[in-house]
Amino acid sequence: MSGRDDILRRIRASLGSGDGEAGRAQAVARRLKRHPRGIIPDTGADTGADTVARFVDKARAAAATVETVRSANVGKAIVDFLRAHNLPQRLRAGADERLRRIAWPKGGEPEILAGASDGDDVTGLSHAFAGVGETGTLVLLSGADNPSTVNFLPENHIVIVDAADIAADYETVWTRLRRRFGASKMPRTVNLVTGPSRSADIEQTLIMGAHGPVRLHVIVVTG
Repeated sequence: MSGRDDILRRIRASLGSGDGEAGRAQAVARRLKRHPRGIIPDTGADTGADTVARFVDKARAAAATVETVRSANVGKAIVDFLRAHNLPQRLRAGADERLRRIAWPKGGEPEILAGASDGDDVTGLSHAFAGVGETGTLVLLSGADNPSTVNFLPENHIVIVDAADIAADYETVWTRLRRRFGASKMPRTVNLVTGPSRSADIEQTLIMGAHGPVRLHVIVVTG
């Protein structure tokens, strides 16, 4: 018996588990299959409108900028944001069909660069799978539709989220995710983004954009 095996045997003995590897594996499998829901906090949101309002407040508190528009005005909102910050009318975006359907102002469509970011893009555009009213968090799924590099490499990140996709809590989002993809087809990565990147690791001095975008602009689409 190796030293490693001896150590593991002692741990099992101290836990009173003996050699019940199969039993523990089955218990874990049953728990994963059931997907038990965690504790859901009482956010005080009684309606969908309350949840969206809470999401907006929390996202702004995390230093994101947020505006609420109708679907017909999404393109104008994006162009206005770029102009307001003196940014190039150029965006890096994935293949999400919802991004392709954006109605741009006449004569004002920005240049769209398709695919993953290589780090040289100034502004990225993504469509979120969901928002979480509990914390003002955006839920972004990796893949060709919305590459994760667009979330983190450009200095500016514009994210569109449908108001109908903003849930009160994380547990609701996980349930929707499993229902949409199924257990065997989940996305490789689920990125939870709350506000622009920041760090206070050095002398507790807050630095924006330390590990990602300096600006995060959220466009909530109401219909």
